[in-house]
Amino acid sequence: MRSLFVLLLLLQCDAADRALPNRAPLQPNAFNMLPLAAVKPKGWLLDQLRIQANGLSGHLDEFWPDLGNNSGWLGGKGESWERGPYFLDGLVPLAYLTSDARLIAKVKRWMDWTLNHQQPDGWLGPVHNPDARKKQDWWPNYVMLKALAQYQEATGDQRVIPAMEKYFAYQALHLSERPLVEWAIFRWHDEVLTILWLYNRNGDKNLLDLARKLHAQGHDWEAQFADFKTQAKVAKRDANLSTHGVNNAMAMKAAAVWWSITGDKSDRDALYRMLGALDRYHGQPSGIFGADEHLAGRDPSQGTELCAVVEAMFSLEIDMSIIGDAAFGDRLERIAYNALPGTLMADMWAHQYDQQANQIACTLFKRNWTTNGPQSNIFGLEPNFGCCTANMHQGWPKLAANLWMTTADKGLAAVAYGPSVVTTVAGEDVPVSIEEETGYPFRETINLTVKPARAARFPLLLRIPGWAESAIVLVNGQAQSGVKPGEFFRVSREWKAGDRVELRFPMRVRTSNWYNNSVAIERGPLVYSLRIGESWVKIKETPPAADWEVYPTTPWNYALVLNAGDLAAAIGVTERPIGKQPFSADAAPVELKVKARLLPSWEIADGSAGPLPVSPVTSREAEQTVTLIPYGAAKLRITAFPYSLR
Repeated sequence: MRSLFVLLLLLQCDAADRALPNRAPLQPNAFNMLPLAAVKPKGWLLDQLRIQANGLSGHLDEFWPDLGNNSGWLGGKGESWERGPYFLDGLVPLAYLTSDARLIAKVKRWMDWTLNHQQPDGWLGPVHNPDARKKQDWWPNYVMLKALAQYQEATGDQRVIPAMEKYFAYQALHLSERPLVEWAIFRWHDEVLTILWLYNRNGDKNLLDLARKLHAQGHDWEAQFADFKTQAKVAKRDANLSTHGVNNAMAMKAAAVWWSITGDKSDRDALYRMLGALDRYHGQPSGIFGADEHLAGRDPSQGTELCAVVEAMFSLEIDMSIIGDAAFGDRLERIAYNALPGTLMADMWAHQYDQQANQIACTLFKRNWTTNGPQSNIFGLEPNFGCCTANMHQGWPKLAANLWMTTADKGLAAVAYGPSVVTTVAGEDVPVSIEEETGYPFRETINLTVKPARAARFPLLLRIPGWAESAIVLVNGQAQSGVKPGEFFRVSREWKAGDRVELRFPMRVRTSNWYNNSVAIERGPLVYSLRIGESWVKIKETPPAADWEVYPTTPWNYALVLNAGDLAAAIGVTERPIGKQPFSADAAPVELKVKARLLPSWEIADGSAGPLPVSPVTSREAEQTVTLIPYGAAKLRITAFPYSLR
């Protein structure tokens, strides 16, 4: 049996499972991202991807005109801009992480058309009128290049790298006469990522010159946040592409990507300055910033676009790889395990354009959005605008693919946590897999089983969340010393098949402060929200999808009653089984019980929870016990609570 295991592991661990470090003169990354499918989800996380595959992500192209046979990315005369590439950027990892033959066949159809129809001059994608390329929109190709890179990693398709080389040569030749325009100016870093991906494979330094040209023509995000003026909700008259929420979410990786080329400390500092400013002026309890199309401040009744959620997640995955700060893992998990599921219907057949931290109804109503319309927070096929319909698919798959990375000294790093198995090489090119069994983020214990093909020495770096006071790491039952929250804990030893590592991250209930001195209740990486009764009303059908309004059936305007000396004291915790869809109100794996009083003066305004009273507040209503569930499970919710003190 032992020899059979070794043989199977060797077969799994071919060159495609190896992470590639940066080539000189690029700066070495803190961690190297593994090729797509080297990390596979398990348990509840695999269930999320399967639900996604059975929902909109797996069927959208079958009935949505923008992705049907008429798509310009399949040779048709229809939508030829960003929606096909957006769809592929999520469908590729979804298909190969679930090993779903139906989805893989879809991916290959799109990729075959793109690769087989490259223009003689190198252009990739639809071209209906060559004259239109005098003012070239490079933006959609940024996204298709990301999808192509993932596809190459998963399949080894030998057409991809030559096609990229030819395309980048074409772009380098024409970029001066056809410079970046509109969206491409603000998203330059997303193409630079793929340029660096290719450079690490072919060593062509002309690619680095192209990256510098893109940076020179692109928006200066570092300068914007060095003198950040957008410190409140953007007025409609002041909205522009620099205040656009999705652009800012994508730009959360710009400084780190540019540092890879320059090595300048000021670029690294700029990343932290940007994240700090977004937190300070626009932060929301779910981990994402307020941006209902444009930056919208900290009021929890303002929204955040789904595209911004998935793009912020991807940016943080890139930041973690380049910089290696454990705090990026905390940020990533907070968004992934709260904001992402909180804006998706449980069966993933519908989504919101804008979610709210305090969301008391999802209805057709002209809310106090920055620029968005009345459909923005209903659940549907393409509420408000179809970009999120095309782009939302990358969130869960890319998280799963990037839970593990490799280290510069031939080890492995657990940068975020979820049930998974990683298969790669470590130490002196020894094939190894590590199986991660856990109910995290709903449970505090994570079990790792290390399975090298033979005994091998290599380091294992384990991210200790910043909230995990008194965290415990055990190796084969032996407690390790020096474990500190907010850092990576390093275990360097000779590993043998069957070695076990147990992580215990105590999930104490805690509070955090938000808009108007409100509080959010947290436990582990999860934020908790008031469970509000939900009445789902179908308002439109686009078979097999539908649009839904959601109305409250229970009161929402509560103020929590907290102990002055310890705000989190006396909040009870009940753990329930983790089902196939833990992010639903009727199957939440954790419930919190807390005392509260109704606050009659807190009323509805413009279809949303009205102005949040400044805490502490006073209420003469009778004290009640209310139930909180994870933010992602509560499609109606109060998350930033006013409170009174005992």
